[in-house]
Amino acid sequence: MAEIIQRTGTWTFDGDTLRIVPGSGKAVHQLRRDLGEVAVPLGAVAGIAYEAGHGRKPGRLRLRLRAGADPLAQVANGRLADAADPYQLAVDADRSGVARYFVDEVRHALLLEQVPDGPCDRYLLAGPSVPRTAPGSDGTAVFDGERVQLEWSWTAEESKSSGGARTLMLDELSGVEWAPAVGLKNGSLRFRPRGTHASQKPEHDPHCVSLWGVRQARETSGAVLLAAAVTARLPHAGAPTALSEGVPGAPPALVESAPEGADHDALLRRLRELSELHREGVLTDEEFAATKRAVLDRF
Repeated sequence: MAEIIQRTGTWTFDGDTLRIVPGSGKAVHQLRRDLGEVAVPLGAVAGIAYEAGHGRKPGRLRLRLRAGADPLAQVANGRLADAADPYQLAVDADRSGVARYFVDEVRHALLLEQVPDGPCDRYLLAGPSVPRTAPGSDGTAVFDGERVQLEWSWTAEESKSSGGARTLMLDELSGVEWAPAVGLKNGSLRFRPRGTHASQKPEHDPHCVSLWGVRQARETSGAVLLAAAVTARLPHAGAPTALSEGVPGAPPALVESAPEGADHDALLRRLRELSELHREGVLTDEEFAATKRAVLDRF
């Protein structure tokens, strides 16, 4: 087992799971305290690196997750500050050796298990727990796992407040978007009901809470964690959702990735990818057989 303990948190790796536990001091960002412990399965890891510090600047461990593995990383999309990012850890200079050993252990496990670094078609992390509350500058969003409740404050524009509080059921949503406040530009927490598209500015959209950034740490934590909790409970964007036309049981995305006229090397690579998805349990026996047959028919 590998472990590194620092003031802002502790990372532990047992060969299968990397556990991230935030510190409890005031130096720990609000988001990391609110999120709590995170268990990252090895299969969700795309890579890990250690950056040495310079002078008084500490070094930094950075964990890179596979695209689509974690709803929080998907929502944040690289826009969290270093201090708020749960997949980074500041490392004191005298612990650089431990950090490098930690990196070597994780990388060795990735090679041993042959973990792919490509995107996932299902979430491998559960996402933030519920209920979640996101305070904004003109209202508050609350998510209980089944519905989002939007309530407006006295600062909300009439286009929002005139309609009163809104309730959005989870199955009514096609997605949720978080944008942080940057400089003088407002941030937002926007919910997208099915069949609609965002056409209004955040301050006028009745499905959107504005984030002015006055209470930046608190607003960032509440908004991004709530967005991630909702995202984790919506269908994964990469998941097969329908049957391929003319190929019963075969997910369309998998069949369409091996087009007519593809060279034999490309088709062989696709067959290997399908076998890997079948071994990992992503494809059922029926889906694997049907998709494999569809690919073979194109030789």
